[in-house]
Amino acid sequence: MNITFSDDAPSFDGSNLVLRFTAYVDSEPVDCAITAESLEDHFGANSPQEDELRRAFERGRARIHAVCARAIEQNDGASVELHSGLFRVERLAQDRGTK
Repeated sequence: MNITFSDDAPSFDGSNLVLRFTAYVDSEPVDCAITAESLEDHFGANSPQEDELRRAFERGRARIHAVCARAIEQNDGASVELHSGLFRVERLAQDRGTK
């Protein structure tokens, strides 16, 4: 499974408080999202305001994409929504030296 990400800015979905972005799995687009809570908890967003979330996404883009790619692999290429707990689990695995 080859997973890549668009360099485009994510889109803000205010009704669900997420930023949406696109991954490509074997060149096919897959819709992905990260919650405002994740961006506040792990990437320094100071509020769920759109501009704060976008800045936090840019700061954490590499880690967000890495965690997203692992989630996509685990669910056979389907769409994912990244929640704060997933980043906590990922951090614990890194601290233990596992994946």
